Amino acid sequence: MIRRLYDWVFGLAGHRHAIWALAAIAFIESSVFPIPPDVLMIPMIVARPSRAFLIAAVATAASVTGGMLGYYIGWGLMDAVGRPVLDFYGAQGSFDDLARRFNEFGAWAVLTAGVTPFPYKVITIFSGATQLNLALFVTVSFVARALRFFLIAALLWRFGAPIRDFIERRLGVLFILFVVLLIGGFYFVRYL
Repeated sequence: MIRRLYDWVFGLAGHRHAIWALAAIAFIESSVFPIPPDVLMIPMIVARPSRAFLIAAVATAASVTGGMLGYYIGWGLMDAVGRPVLDFYGAQGSFDDLARRFNEFGAWAVLTAGVTPFPYKVITIFSGATQLNLALFVTVSFVARALRFFLIAALLWRFGAPIRDFIERRLGVLFILFVVLLIGGFYFVRYL
């Protein structure tokens, strides 16, 4: 099953509309969707290394734009949309404590969430809900997301073929590691 999913993602990565799919996933992941754009971005770059930096730029731009939607959800739609999203990720209980301290360290939180597997969408909503300075939020989001996506792009561009071989030989282990990191990020948010 994992092999079929892997082959499907690689097939999608080579599709002529893959860049639009990546932009859509990167956009929506930054505000509500639980699956990171790396899942599509990595096979796209491995399939076409010459487009690595274009792919990273699209992921960055769409992710930051989607982060602005998350910010708006926190700022203007907290009761209607933001609280249910935070409840889904188990972050509502810690919201009140975090909101009091967030703006003091908000830029660092955005940077950390933008680079790591920590769910970025939680921080985008918190940023809006606590009214973190919007210009600061956008600037730090851009730096963080660009750092993450361009680092991945550079590594795959430079070491693409060996990395693809490594992924294909250890697909099951890498899938388990990805799931553990994803669940770990949600667990961290829930019990923060």
